[in-house]
Amino acid sequence: MKLKHILFLCVLAATQLTTAQFVKERSLDIAIGYGLSAPYDDVDVVGTGFYLQGEYVIGLASWLQLRPYAGLIFASTNNRDNAPNEPDYRSDSNGVLLGGKARITAPIPWVAPFVEGGIGASIGSFETVTPGTNLEAGGLIYHIPFTLGLALGPKNNIDVAFTYYFHPTVRQYAGAAALGISIPLK
Repeated sequence: MKLKHILFLCVLAATQLTTAQFVKERSLDIAIGYGLSAPYDDVDVVGTGFYLQGEYVIGLASWLQLRPYAGLIFASTNNRDNAPNEPDYRSDSNGVLLGGKARITAPIPWVAPFVEGGIGASIGSFETVTPGTNLEAGGLIYHIPFTLGLALGPKNNIDVAFTYYFHPTVRQYAGAAALGISIPLK
């Protein structure tokens, strides 16, 4: 029994000493943007609003980063222009976004294209009403994040990105055209 405890402590100490060797840099990335929400269906229904996200960036290589994130999306459809007899189609996303992504970047100074993907959870209220869909979800649902963007500057610390969170449960995606800044952590 004592041998198991000693072995466990040795493995724990070894993992604590070796993890710092794999992480090249750490930073905090904050993004803000114009939020939107749209259904998967091919209809002209778009919710608009606000998007904010923070990411803890763990740089493993010049081209690979892990990014746990937390964010907010508030996007609602404005149907005030509809005539009284027209249906009230909606695509609303209002909630908190939590999850993890991986970013693959072309390590080029000044203009570095990147792509991100991962898995996450959304907590809030989500509604999609179109001619072919009538879904509503509240509480916790999963999402799949996907981002295309450019990292700008000599140290690639400014991001311009189109980021999307696909919500299969309600057949809609929420996203944003966002601008972000990366703050290095010591």
